[in-house]
Formats: sequence, C-alpha cells, structure tokens
Amino acid sequence: MSFDRRTRIEQMRSADRARDRRTRVVAIGLSAVVVAGLLGFGSYMLLEKSEAKEKTEESQAQDSKQTEQDKKKLAGEPIAGEKTWDAAKLTRDHVTTEVTYPMKPPVGGNHNPAWLNCDGVVYEKAVPDVNAVHALEHGAVWVTHNAKASGEDVGKLASRVRSTPYSLMSPYEGQAGAIMLSAWGKQVTVDSADDPRVARFFAKYVQGAQTPEPGAPCTGGIDG
Repeated sequence: MSFDRRTRIEQMRSADRARDRRTRVVAIGLSAVVVAGLLGFGSYMLLEKSEAKEKTEESQAQDSKQTEQDKKKLAGEPIAGEKTWDAAKLTRDHVTTEVTYPMKPPVGGNHNPAWLNCDGVVYEKAVPDVNAVHALEHGAVWVTHNAKASGEDVGKLASRVRSTPYSLMSPYEGQAGAIMLSAWGKQVTVDSADDPRVARFFAKYVQGAQTPEPGAPCTGGIDG
C-alpha cells in the first residue's frame, strides 16, 4: 500500500472518529436538554399543584371561619317569640315513672335515666317525653311537628336535623303550633322550615349555654 493511500485511509478514519464524537456530544446535549425540560416541567407542575392546594386550604379555612362567625352572629341575635323557663326551677331528677309536664313539648324537668338518641335522628313516630327531656339535658334541640305542618316543611326540617349532631325530630300531636323547637328551658313556635328563627335557634341552643350537661353523649341511649 502506498504512503498516499495509507494517509487517506487514516484521514478518513480520523474524520469518522471526529464525526462520532460530534454525534455523541450532540446526543448528550439533546438528552440533557430533554431531561432539564422534563425536570423543569415536573417542578412547574408540582409548584402549580402546591399553590392550588394552598389556595384550596386557604379557601376552606376562610369558609370555616366565616361559618363560625355566622354561627356566633346568629347565636347572639334575639329570637322573636321565644319562651324561657327558669332553669333553676326545672328539676333534673332521674325517675322511672311517668312525668306530667306543664308545657308541651316539655323543655325540662324530671326524666327517665335513659336519654333518647339525638345524634341527628329523625323519628317517624312520637317518642316518650321522659326520654326526650333527658336528651335536652345533654344539649340537644328537639324539633316537633303536628298534622298541620306541610310535608315540604317536614322534609326540610328533617334534612337539617340529619346534618346536625345533638338534634332530634319527631311528630307531636299535643302541641299548639304546627312546628316547634325546644331546648332545655327554651322553646319557640315557627311559621315554616324557612323561618329564620330555625337557624338562630339551632345556632344558639345546640350544645348551647343553657345545657345542664354539656358534652354528655347523644348516642348510646334508646331509639324511641
């Protein structure tokens, strides 16, 4: 092989090696760009999700704060037509006999040792007064209705009760008003389920300051 031929072959090999090196460099560079792009996109998405989560949590916190403020505002407002009995005169003895109450539905007095389950329970039939009064002693609000209440109002009140711990609902044919709300020592007759006094009564008296035994359970009792 002549010297010129060997020289050309070596030059061609050198050129091939140089081309291979350039190809590898370009490939590595492109890979780095792709990886950097993916990392950047991933970081962007994580940041977006983090910011979205923070905004959601802030919104929920604000909603919760607003709800508590609304409850306090409602609880602080007077309730038109509300009747109040002196808590000091409402006896609280446990008895196993029937009790004759001076008001219907009763708002306090001696009662059965077993309380009526009141963790958002809607009773389809009348319940014993002596057990319902014990539930009031634990801080429950008792919603009662008679045949004069419309089916729509009964349905709306039932939905409110089912979503409210420390409340119960039952029919009560002996009462004067179509819809009445009772707590320990407190009672009001309302015009309908949409009457704003319903929300005020719940806000004020579900585990409210009138409760003789705050924190006592509304479960583990009896059902009707």
